[in-house]
Amino acid sequence: MELTQLTALSSIDGRYAGRTRLLRAYCSEFGLIHRRVIVEIRWFEALAAHPGIEELPALGEEERAFLEGLIVDFDGHEAERIKEIEAVTNHDVKAVEYYLKERFLELPELAARAEFLHFACTSEDINNLSYALMLRDMHKGVMQAEFARIDETLAELSALHATQPMLSRTHGQTASPTTLGKELANTLLRLRRQARQMEEQEFFGKINGAVGNFNAHMSAYPEIDWPQLSREFVESLGLSWNPYTTQIEPHDWIAELFQNLARYHTILIDLCRDIWAYISIGYFRQKTIDGEIGSSTMPHKVNPIDFENAEGNLGVANALLDHLATKLPVSRWQRDLTDSTVLRVIGTAYGHSLVATSSLLKGLAKLELNAERVDEDLDANWEVLAEPIQTVMRRYGIENPYEQLKSLTRGKRITAEDLAVFIQGLDIPEEARKALLELTPAGYTGNAADMAAGVDDFEA
Repeated sequence: MELTQLTALSSIDGRYAGRTRLLRAYCSEFGLIHRRVIVEIRWFEALAAHPGIEELPALGEEERAFLEGLIVDFDGHEAERIKEIEAVTNHDVKAVEYYLKERFLELPELAARAEFLHFACTSEDINNLSYALMLRDMHKGVMQAEFARIDETLAELSALHATQPMLSRTHGQTASPTTLGKELANTLLRLRRQARQMEEQEFFGKINGAVGNFNAHMSAYPEIDWPQLSREFVESLGLSWNPYTTQIEPHDWIAELFQNLARYHTILIDLCRDIWAYISIGYFRQKTIDGEIGSSTMPHKVNPIDFENAEGNLGVANALLDHLATKLPVSRWQRDLTDSTVLRVIGTAYGHSLVATSSLLKGLAKLELNAERVDEDLDANWEVLAEPIQTVMRRYGIENPYEQLKSLTRGKRITAEDLAVFIQGLDIPEEARKALLELTPAGYTGNAADMAAGVDDFEA
């Protein structure tokens, strides 16, 4: 059966292919192969530029232009040629080396120096740098923009609803009021902290040979400062140098990045569940779209499917990220291949992340505040004012204020009149009595509105 979006085994390449297409340039087999080509060529150029390697003279303008063309013009046809070679070699990195040697034949000056391709390298020298470039480029090219869209949306909603009073619920029970904008601001600040940590993440790399000691390098050119050349090369790629490794770069930084992303996802799961619940109790309506169907049998339904889709895909992404984060830093002795196969699901994890965030943003865009329902809920729960009343009673030395309010309100629905009668009987200054009598659930929100409006003043 031909592979199409309908026959793809993975939903991110099938049903949701349109949402994940931006990842293809980074996380696909093509993306990995392209970055291997980049690393191999840049290493060859670095060796040619070193005066201590006399057998590999400095590159001329024609050679440099040719090599740059191999990178810039690399396309699906070139990647297919590498896969053809791999079908024979059964080795993906060696196939890239053979492909480049094949291309070097097009320029005699390079053909004569082709054995300096992959010089003193183990496959992991190429792979670890390629994956680092993949992750760096993907975060800068795709993920940071996605984080920014979520940030912008939540910031707008927080500002829009900064002053909208809302009944809180702790343990699912009615609690001291807040504002809708303040609750969104809470989530926004949490997400900003995780996004900032990902933005500041270092992407490490190494190029130090079979077990990390420059054994082959030093046997060929003992007089060269290979650690210094290695550092300069890794940093020239825009990565951070790791000087101490086995055959593999230990992937600790990848675990940090994935755990960070998983925490970002977990915060979004928390948001999805809260919005879902607010929709279910009528605080939000969802804009309807002509032609959409909520239920195959109940015509009235407008289900919160965007938030459910987001939650489900965030969970799948986190399951993969958790395995990657706990598995990748573990390798038997100097190297085993278990990391090689699991690294290939990076695109799957990030694919589910993008499906989730696109669903979340779609769902947030469809929300309409049902202010009447929110206000109605506040007005039906005057018992939440037991907290400020007993706190004022404490100030003025009235005995057992908590216990008195507990007896009046616990497990009961009381009215504004009930509270007014109680307040009138308190031995407190008239000014304090007046303030309590004027208090309403909607007016008892502390500094929530100011916090929602001022969330940008706080650094996550």
